[in-house]
Amino acid sequence: MSLPDNTTEPTAAPVVVARDLKQVYKISRGFMHPADHLQAVSGVSFTVLPGKTLAVVGESGCGKSTLARMVSLIEVPTSGELSLGGVDVVKASAAERHALRRTVQLVFQNPFGSLNPRKKIGAILEAPLEINTTLDTKTRAEQARAMLALVGLRPEHYDRYPHMFSGGQRQRIAIARALMLKPALIVADEPVSALDVSIQAQVLNLLADLQQELGLAYLFISHDLGVVRHIAHDVLVMYLGHAVEQGEKKTVFAQPLHPYTQALLASTPGIVGTGAAKQRIVLTGELPSPLNPPSGCVFSTRCPHVTAQCHNERPVLRMLAGRQVACHLAEQFIQPAAAQH
Repeated sequence: MSLPDNTTEPTAAPVVVARDLKQVYKISRGFMHPADHLQAVSGVSFTVLPGKTLAVVGESGCGKSTLARMVSLIEVPTSGELSLGGVDVVKASAAERHALRRTVQLVFQNPFGSLNPRKKIGAILEAPLEINTTLDTKTRAEQARAMLALVGLRPEHYDRYPHMFSGGQRQRIAIARALMLKPALIVADEPVSALDVSIQAQVLNLLADLQQELGLAYLFISHDLGVVRHIAHDVLVMYLGHAVEQGEKKTVFAQPLHPYTQALLASTPGIVGTGAAKQRIVLTGELPSPLNPPSGCVFSTRCPHVTAQCHNERPVLRMLAGRQVACHLAEQFIQPAAAQH
């Protein structure tokens, strides 16, 4: 799978700035019992610049999809700061939030379920314009046809139904729909995981080309580091709602310093790192319940390097060897080449 490097340089302010984002859900246990609190996202911070991709990776249940829902304004954070285009989402009025929704659009995982099977492609693409703008019918149709061409589809596809397309073509249509309102940010939630490997590269190439041409920012949610390697500029590794390692992709992939990142990279075929990343790391034990997380490091119940300090003291994200990492033992994984950064 060979993709071109995206060399678009940011020319504007950050599209997204998140500081100490938290999302806590109240879980009812019945009338006679106090509610439990599930902390799905625990103090995550990041910035996404125009023309750049931040990939959020981790196992199911790590909080990456909850993070995507907050950034796409489906959910309001329990606490923390979230700025889109310089506007504070948490403090924004309902009208301001409604306007902000045009600047961020979603591409969903399953292209077979995200398109209305009863509507033609033209109507699907025009729907965002019909709802959010005052454009006339002719102008909406012209813009929809132009967007089809931009994502590599033909003019005659305008009058066809979703069932007449392959999975890869449907995802192209979903991407075209997300671009109709000219957003600054695309939140892509596992956008290629439902596609054949041979088609994944085509869709990833399309996303890279669109980013370079339009200056788009991407928040790319994935569990597949093989995909992330080709699309991301920066990587945020999450475990049980916490950010455990965060930095430039080339830095994290070349020398992972958190044992969880090491395990993820070691289990991904074709990714070559150094030190611990080359070793076969098998995680033992079950993923802890987010309703009852470990008292110390959230990864302590599965970490092969765990110490008493890990069980008793939760590590905080700190700068080390060119990235942020939340691990008491991270220094022991630094190789001389990485230590020089």
